[in-house]
Amino acid sequence: MAWTQRSCRSAAEAPRRASREHSPRHSFFFTTTAFATANSRIASMATDFRIGAACWAALLLCLQCAQAFYIPGWSIKSWRDGDSIPLFVNKIYSDNTQIQYAFSELPFVCPPSGRQREGTGLISGSNVALNLGEVLRGDRIMVSDYELEMGKDDEAHYLCSQKVDRAGLRKAVEVVKNGYVAEWIVDNLPGATSFMTVDKSRKYYASGFKMGYEDVSPTTGKPRFYINNHVTLVVRYHAAPGKDGEQGKKVIVGFEVYAKSIEASNRDGNGLPPNLHEVGNGMELTMARKANATLPRDLDSSYHPEEIDDGNEDATLTIPYTYSVYFREDEHIEWANRWDLYFVNQEESSKIHWLAIINSLVIFSALSAVVAVILARTVRGDIKGYRESGLEDGKLRIGKRNKGFRSPRSPRKSFEKGGLLDQGDSEGADDASSDDELPEDTTGWKLVHGDVFRAPALGQLLAPLIGSGMQLVVMSTGLVALSCFGVLNPSFRGGFVSVGISLFILAGAFSGYFSARIYKTFNGTLWKHNAVVTAVLVPGLLFSTIFILNLFVWANASSTAIPLGSLVALVFLWLVVQLPLVYVGSWYGYNRSGAYSNPIKANAVPRQIPYQPWYARPLQAALVAGLIPFAVIFIELLFLFRSLWQDKSGYYYVFGFLAVVSTILILAVMETTVIGVYIQLCSENYNWQWHSFLLGSSSAFWVFAYTAYYFATQLHITGFANTVLFFSYAGLACAVYGLLMGTIGFLTAYAFVRRIYSAIKVD
Repeated sequence: MAWTQRSCRSAAEAPRRASREHSPRHSFFFTTTAFATANSRIASMATDFRIGAACWAALLLCLQCAQAFYIPGWSIKSWRDGDSIPLFVNKIYSDNTQIQYAFSELPFVCPPSGRQREGTGLISGSNVALNLGEVLRGDRIMVSDYELEMGKDDEAHYLCSQKVDRAGLRKAVEVVKNGYVAEWIVDNLPGATSFMTVDKSRKYYASGFKMGYEDVSPTTGKPRFYINNHVTLVVRYHAAPGKDGEQGKKVIVGFEVYAKSIEASNRDGNGLPPNLHEVGNGMELTMARKANATLPRDLDSSYHPEEIDDGNEDATLTIPYTYSVYFREDEHIEWANRWDLYFVNQEESSKIHWLAIINSLVIFSALSAVVAVILARTVRGDIKGYRESGLEDGKLRIGKRNKGFRSPRSPRKSFEKGGLLDQGDSEGADDASSDDELPEDTTGWKLVHGDVFRAPALGQLLAPLIGSGMQLVVMSTGLVALSCFGVLNPSFRGGFVSVGISLFILAGAFSGYFSARIYKTFNGTLWKHNAVVTAVLVPGLLFSTIFILNLFVWANASSTAIPLGSLVALVFLWLVVQLPLVYVGSWYGYNRSGAYSNPIKANAVPRQIPYQPWYARPLQAALVAGLIPFAVIFIELLFLFRSLWQDKSGYYYVFGFLAVVSTILILAVMETTVIGVYIQLCSENYNWQWHSFLLGSSSAFWVFAYTAYYFATQLHITGFANTVLFFSYAGLACAVYGLLMGTIGFLTAYAFVRRIYSAIKVD
């Protein structure tokens, strides 16, 4: 029993070790083989795999070449005693709003002095160069005036006294009232507040520290707001490994920030309070009222936005800022595992992750049994009987069923040498294939063999969507794989977004290739037009939506507003890099690879589709089918939502679990689509192309519904702009997810349809 517990614990901790600063100790067997299996079942065409293998080989070669460069998280930074350690201020964020702000731009904090930081080559107030992912996630990193010297404690240090007018005071109250948290950075570690686990056995970190707190006046019962104007910085270190340690150098393994509020009065000439450990009153965000105010000052001392005194605009509030610095040696934390403390609290939920996997496996097993029945018994039995009863002197007789719709016209079908069914509209075809000659055992899916490969309506739109969906498949597979191998992790700030955009742009070749082949299969002739539509449709909609949402964020002066330079860079990547890749992929897919070969040619005259039962109609079938993939992932969605909207530091770490659940999700979507398409074909409805896409993407509706439920029950987001931003970003993410799963559903259905109809050929 003890061995079993240790084994389960090791398996649960394995995904957490996927940080770039960690050794990749978890098993990659499940991740690699499962994703390879899923991809091989989605795209069954051999030529597609050759192109994919070449592109992945090129990507791996680029990663090997990247070893010559500095990658944040891999390189250890060591410090000597007395070295100046820069402290960077980043942004503030809150669980109660979608709006973030740059810390350095707040009107009530100390402005940068602009002086040179000795030993670092940095200037206070200078901005740190950011990658595209950092910019898009709202990071605004700046060098601060806080002075830290390795190994030197500083019990009390005065920073500045900031005078705040009424506009600045409004902003300060808003920040405190909404529970904003500040993020500072030392040696690539975010400042954290430490807590203890429920059983008091381990310490864990929560990224950031509170900007202030809210209290209630004992006399009036109204809220009072206090700003945290003193911080205690604790830097944990131990001897550096290897030769650096022999030379007395040290490495930083922890950065803790403890904030408190200290009143402005009763300070010495240096601006320091007499005792930092025993604080009587906090720094209240209040300002003197007008002389003719109705309430005495001592009865209503708190500042209320609705009681703004516009007649005394010259009034100010002075906020003194101080800090303390302590260095503490900690031999229990290795540098390679210094991010572990940020994940200890989340580690307690590993049992729930295992429950999610077991839940997914149970659902997947049930689906597999249904698909096995369809393939092994129903389809194979139908094909066998079809061959035995329908073959006479080398020809196949197609005839009536017991009961069913009478086709207005059913041309003669005969087998040629090549094994393809020829649906030529020859003379006398109506007589030779009349309903009076149908054998008794003919089922619905065989009756539509002459129309099942007919080009769908709006095929010129479906082909670009499938191409963009394959682009997302490549991007998401690469992101999860790189995360599992530890390349993408919290220490690589903004890396997930940056690498995701890069993979999406480079996967434009896949997009053009698949879109062009499917477009030609649908009898399309204007491949250049299709290439432009593929390159512009989905990326253009994504960019337009983000641009419109950016106007909301820009109106609130948030740091998440995308700068003009970044917008130009995105447009450049889209039009100058991705569009040519899509064009090249389209040329190769259309002219060199050509259309996918269908085992049966389409009839000249389409067969009339009979009345469909309620469960076979697109909307009802999609809603029911979407519940199954949603049931596979809804437990894991809880952790994703918590990471995105409650823990806005974004430190989601269990990529091993995510990879396994994602693989089961893909397989569940594939099997659900097979079942849905088979039911549709048995109903003599041959319009399976859009139906399969809808079946695959339908779980996105339930994900969005679950998001709305999470918003109503777990989050405390208020305000029109915040609500619009939340549901817009959630809808955009669900649309991308739906496009990805819809593509998987279509490709799976296409492979299934080709397989069952090619199997009824006579050898």
